[in-house]
Amino acid sequence: MREEHIGKVTLLQSEEEFRLTRDALALSAFVTLHNRDRVCDLGCGVGNVLLPLANRAEGLILDGVELRESAAELCREGLRRSGLTGCIVTGDLKERYSELPWGRYDVVVANPPYFPQQSGAVSPKEARALARTQDSYTLEAACHAAWRLCRTGGRFALCLRPERLTELILALTANAMEPKRMQLIQSKVDRAPNLVLVEAVKGAKPGLKVLPTNIER
Repeated sequence: MREEHIGKVTLLQSEEEFRLTRDALALSAFVTLHNRDRVCDLGCGVGNVLLPLANRAEGLILDGVELRESAAELCREGLRRSGLTGCIVTGDLKERYSELPWGRYDVVVANPPYFPQQSGAVSPKEARALARTQDSYTLEAACHAAWRLCRTGGRFALCLRPERLTELILALTANAMEPKRMQLIQSKVDRAPNLVLVEAVKGAKPGLKVLPTNIER
């Protein structure tokens, strides 16, 4: 295990868990955030998306749900070492937990598995296999969980492969989460985008703002 310092927060990284990526940092930087927001991360892992949010706003409540207890414990310890407030529960995002109040969150974030079930190579490491394929974590489940957790007007932000954008928008609108902001990310000028960031708002009217494409240098 090692420490990763991002601004004022400490992330605990383990070879056994899904580690920090530029996608997680891009999502943390993309989501609309205000001081004292209550945030929930669906499948928070060790806190790679959740904890860096504290660099952008003050007084956040940073909650999360994570299937693997080993990852959840590292996230809890990261919160403690960073002096942050939050509750990380262990279990399936489809369940209801008394520690995570439905209809009370200003922001829900998710870095869901990028690949559909039974597609692509499967990592021999359980954490990476769960993070890359949606056997236990589908887009529909994530969007429905976000709808339950968000207050009316609350925001749900997530990142995904661009080829699944249509699937994502259908899942969002089916759960009364209206896409309002979108940004594509590409590694080079002559490469197609390989990541899309989307922010939806619960109960909002239609109207999508497409931000300039982020070309990484």
